[in-house]
Amino acid sequence: MAQWQGVNEFICVAESQSFTVAAERLGLSVVKVSRQVSALEASIGVKLLHRTTRKVALTDAGKLYYQSCKPLVEGLEQAELAVTQMQQQAKGLIRITAPTTYGERFIGPLLNDFLLQHPQLDVELIFTNRKLDLIEQHIDVAIRLGQLRDSTMIAKRLANRQLYVCASPSYIAKFGEPHTLSELSQHQCLMGTLSHWRFQDSNRPRTVQINGRMSCNSGQVLYDSALKGLGLVQLPDYYVQSALENGQLVEVLSRYRDVNEGIWALYPHNRQLSYKVKVLIEFLQKRLSTGT
Repeated sequence: MAQWQGVNEFICVAESQSFTVAAERLGLSVVKVSRQVSALEASIGVKLLHRTTRKVALTDAGKLYYQSCKPLVEGLEQAELAVTQMQQQAKGLIRITAPTTYGERFIGPLLNDFLLQHPQLDVELIFTNRKLDLIEQHIDVAIRLGQLRDSTMIAKRLANRQLYVCASPSYIAKFGEPHTLSELSQHQCLMGTLSHWRFQDSNRPRTVQINGRMSCNSGQVLYDSALKGLGLVQLPDYYVQSALENGQLVEVLSRYRDVNEGIWALYPHNRQLSYKVKVLIEFLQKRLSTGT
């Protein structure tokens, strides 16, 4: 008869390629994890892992065993989740990742409010501009901005954002205002992580290559550069809205303004949405969409 002893430990080691990392994720000692995997190998009479002092790798049999066991373990997790959701209580740990600046400015404060409402919840919040692997790193929710490229995830739209191209009045007074997209090549453009900007031209999406003296992966720094007259910038509304309203910045090329983009919550498609994550997404959706 098939048995489960050591299966969870084996899957965790296979995914992390490390007994140490697997032990940390499972909350067990390295010795315990190693013994459980060894017992599993002994019970089925097959070597599943190649072990060296530096690396752990799957054998051919281990790869086949992992591919067969992983859906079964996920099915068991979903069965347990379905039963526990009957209690309808938001409790336990939620791991979330979000882009650094947006996360610090919006997501972090909202999560503090969320924790006040749900005292049985714990949150681990990871700010990074890298696209983390949600499954490999056991992340429940990723906050993503703009256009989505990962079709393996389920996406829930939380709110919208609008991109604006703008400049300070001092820059416009000195260098003039562009009126067509072709004129951008004659201007200093403050560049982020991409070397192009997105527009709508005759109701069609269009990208334009840009050049300039300043390049930075921080929207806040680019915003400050624009305020100081160093060039044109394309940034989302939450950076520039107040400066546009008080006249510190002026929108240009408004007739080419791109369509609204999404602010998204992503989670793996092979996970049933847990009650705690469902409650979190609904909370963020309500607060971000209303701006409260």
